[in-house]
Amino acid sequence: MKENGGRDGIIEHGFPHLATVRASITALFRRLSADGVRAYATSFSPADAAFGASDDLHLGAQRVASAMVRALRLPDARMVVAFRPMEEAAMVELAAGPEYFVEVNDRFRTHRRDLAAALSHEVAHVLLHRLELAFPDPAENEILTDTAAAYLGAGWLLLDAYREDALTHQRFGYLTPEEFGYVLAKRAALFGEDPSPWFTSPQAYEAYVRGSALAARDHRRAPLAAVGPGARRRYARARRTGATPADGSAYRFEGEGSGAGLRVSFPCPVCEQRVRVPVRGRLRARCGLCRSLLDCDT
Repeated sequence: MKENGGRDGIIEHGFPHLATVRASITALFRRLSADGVRAYATSFSPADAAFGASDDLHLGAQRVASAMVRALRLPDARMVVAFRPMEEAAMVELAAGPEYFVEVNDRFRTHRRDLAAALSHEVAHVLLHRLELAFPDPAENEILTDTAAAYLGAGWLLLDAYREDALTHQRFGYLTPEEFGYVLAKRAALFGEDPSPWFTSPQAYEAYVRGSALAARDHRRAPLAAVGPGARRRYARARRTGATPADGSAYRFEGEGSGAGLRVSFPCPVCEQRVRVPVRGRLRARCGLCRSLLDCDT
């Protein structure tokens, strides 16, 4: 896992990987199923991440690693944690298991508060390896790993490791802070949890707020009933002609003209799988992938 650090480190912001993040959430639901994703309802505990200066280095690291394994539901996997000088924050050797070797940056010998964050990415790699879930592009596969860690309850630590002030520029992983906030907000909406009290970094909380705002807008996209008035008017104009909008809207019309056979497809605000429904006014649709019930005004 890469680390952006140092006083002059450049930390990317915004949502440059949003399409891959959304595809990653869909891939998790497809591979794990709706019930499988909901089995991760309990997030990694801040108490399990605690690793004090008085703790034995290797026993403490193994304790945190074991807790991460349990959180990501890999009870038959064993993590062997070693410290060495390296540019990356951490890396894992993927093999058949059940024993996996994780190497972490030597600086975690003393900077222990972020060890659990580094391990969350590496244990997520092990989980995806066992699930045989991967994208062809290695860069997109790292986005998938960060998304999986965050969406399945462990990756809030990766956002909390983000610090950017006059003295410190630090970010772990491949998502921007705002993208981590977006994924965590999508998870929070699914499970009804609020991760904000867990953040020790003020910058992490601010990034979570920005990501949450975008995640909330996903639930206000046409043709969902909660859409705002401006987007509703644009949708109505497109519906009259049955033409796919050219304004970047995610919905697509299928069929001829505006007749009875016209259908509209749009991304589910929970799992991003496309949902197809007839264009016939107010209705409730159930996503076939995550089984969410959606109020629509088509």
